[in-house]
Amino acid sequence: MAPLSLNTLNYQHLLYFWVVAREGSITRATEVLHLTQPTISTQLKQLERSLGAALFAKRGRHLVLTETGHLVFHYADDMFRTGRELTEALARGDARLPAKLVVGISDSLPKLTTWRLLRPALDALPGLRLTCRIDKTERLLADLAVHALDVVLTDTPASPGLPITLFTHLLGECGLTVFGTEELANRHRRKFPGSLNGAPFIMPTSNTAMRRSLDAWCVAQDVRPDVVCEAEDVALLQVFGQAGMGLFAAPSVVEAQIRRAYHVRVVGRLPDVRERFYAISAERKLAHPAVVALSEAARTRLFG
Repeated sequence: MAPLSLNTLNYQHLLYFWVVAREGSITRATEVLHLTQPTISTQLKQLERSLGAALFAKRGRHLVLTETGHLVFHYADDMFRTGRELTEALARGDARLPAKLVVGISDSLPKLTTWRLLRPALDALPGLRLTCRIDKTERLLADLAVHALDVVLTDTPASPGLPITLFTHLLGECGLTVFGTEELANRHRRKFPGSLNGAPFIMPTSNTAMRRSLDAWCVAQDVRPDVVCEAEDVALLQVFGQAGMGLFAAPSVVEAQIRRAYHVRVVGRLPDVRERFYAISAERKLAHPAVVALSEAARTRLFG
């Protein structure tokens, strides 16, 4: 079989694959494409032969994407979404390129903090098309290296041991605030932070920067909270805290938003436990105007 190239890739077949993957079945794809099921099935098989790999696997009555299928869908999704944007721009008679920002967000980054970081970019570029991808930092950095992302927001700097060259930009830092329901706050507010000894506490998992910082602080202060739950998803941690499962910590920069969103009280503050936020880019100097806007706002307003 001849090696696949841009000249030999059948984009019509790729479109059919994209619709089937997006709709979840060939039957639903027939309604979108106005084609018969045998036609779509035949052309999917031709695409798989040209790629040299299966794109779907059967699981019961359903089709699921293979590992190669996920990869092909990722690129096809970008291609056909861009094509749709092109046709919409031509229909509007708009000759300007739309402003787009594709951000990778570390899954350990608190969501309210992420919003505070991103909002200045939206304010600076009205009409900005924002795409957010949440994943493990190492996978996001791999996507950043091949320019599938414009920037990665995270709470840890890029490791100097990475086999790729990336650049870490400190956006700012703040302390932590400990929150709890009214009942827990009343019980543990007095003699804080010593009152955390034996207090039920919901912690981030040990692979996060916040957990490492909290653990180091507890050792230094000889404080031993009762860790009743560990949550990798920070939003889940806060929901459990709202339900009264235990106390929890969050960046002080979003203290007011946490109180309003989760109806919790401040138990105390840990200014010496620092939570840092970074933008990681493939360029030494931030260039995307939206990223420049969020970086400047973080340094001068959010953490300034």
